[in-house]
Amino acid sequence: MNLAYIPSPSTGVVHLGPIPLRGYAFCIIIGVFVAVWLGNKRWIARGGKPGTVADIAVWAVPFGLVGGRLYHVITDYQLYFGEGRNWVDAFKIWEGGLGIWGAIALGAVGAWIGCRLRGIPLPAWADALAPGIALAQACGRWGNWFNQELYGRATDLPWAVEISDGPNRVAGTYHPTFLYESLWCLGVAALVIWADRRFKLGHGRAFALYVAAYCVGRGWIEYMRVDEAHHILGVRLNVWTSILVFVLAVVYLVLSAKLRPGREEVVEPDRGPAASDPATKDEAKDPVDGESEPKAAAEGGAENAAEAGTAADAKAGTVAKSDAEAEDAPEDAVTADAEPPKTAKKL
Repeated sequence: MNLAYIPSPSTGVVHLGPIPLRGYAFCIIIGVFVAVWLGNKRWIARGGKPGTVADIAVWAVPFGLVGGRLYHVITDYQLYFGEGRNWVDAFKIWEGGLGIWGAIALGAVGAWIGCRLRGIPLPAWADALAPGIALAQACGRWGNWFNQELYGRATDLPWAVEISDGPNRVAGTYHPTFLYESLWCLGVAALVIWADRRFKLGHGRAFALYVAAYCVGRGWIEYMRVDEAHHILGVRLNVWTSILVFVLAVVYLVLSAKLRPGREEVVEPDRGPAASDPATKDEAKDPVDGESEPKAAAEGGAENAAEAGTAADAKAGTVAKSDAEAEDAPEDAVTADAEPPKTAKKL
C-alpha cells in the first residue's frame, strides 16, 4: 500500500455554464504563450524586431497542431479505425493525442512560410525559439495528467501517479512518465540556453541541440510507458523514431559547425520605412503650411512661370502695337505728300 502518491484529477473538464474548460487544452495554450514569450526575448537579443516571433508563430502553431494530430492518428490508427472504433474520435484533439514528431515537422513548414514572408532565415528563428519549445512541451505534458494518460509501469514509489478505472486503463499507481518528460524538457531548455551563451550557436545548431537532447530523454521515457503502441523488433515505434531523429540532429550539428561556423550577424534585415507610411510623408512637409517641399516648389515654379508668361505677353502686345503705329505713320506721310500743295491766292 502506497503511503504517498500523486493524485490524478477526477475529471479533466470543468464546465463554465455551457462552455467546457479542458485542462489538456489549457496546458497546450500556456505552453504556446511561454514559447512565444521566451522566443521573442531571445530574438530581440539577437538583433531581431519585437513581434516577429509571434507573427511567424501564427503560421507555425496551427501547422504544428495539425501535424501532431496526424502523426498520432497515423501511428495509432487502431484507436480510431479498428473494430468497434468510431473514426470521428480522430478529430477530438481535446481528448489527447499529439505526436511531437509530427508537430515539429509540419510546424517547421508553417514557420518556413512565415519566415519567407518576413524575409528572415528559418534556422535563426528556430534557434531563438528552441528552448521555448522545450518549455512548451514541459507545460503540455501536464495535459496528460488531466486526462490520466501516458503513464509508465506500476510502482509503489512515493511519487507514483494514481490512476482510476476508465477506458483502456486499470486503477493503480504507476510511474508518472508525463512528469519525467516535463522535468526532462526543463533540463533541455536550460541546456540549450547555456550552450547558446557559451558557444554562440547559430545557423540552426541551437535547435538541433534541443532536438538531440530531447530525443535522449524521450527514448528512455518512452521505453517505460505501458500504453498501447506499435512495436518494431520488440521496441516501441517512438523509440526508433527518437534514435533516428537523434542521429540526424547530431549529423546536422557536426556538418553545420564545419560548413557555417559562428552565428548570423543579421537575423532580420531592415527594410526601411514603406513608401506609403504616413510618417514618411509627414517628414517632407513644410512645418508652416503643411505642404511638402517638392509640391510647394512645383507650385511656386508654376506661379513664376505664369507671371513671366503674362509679362512676356504684355510686352509682345506693346511691341505689336508700336509696330502697327509705325506701319500706319508712313502711310499718312505718303498721303500727305501725294496731295498737291495749295497755292496762295494772288492779292
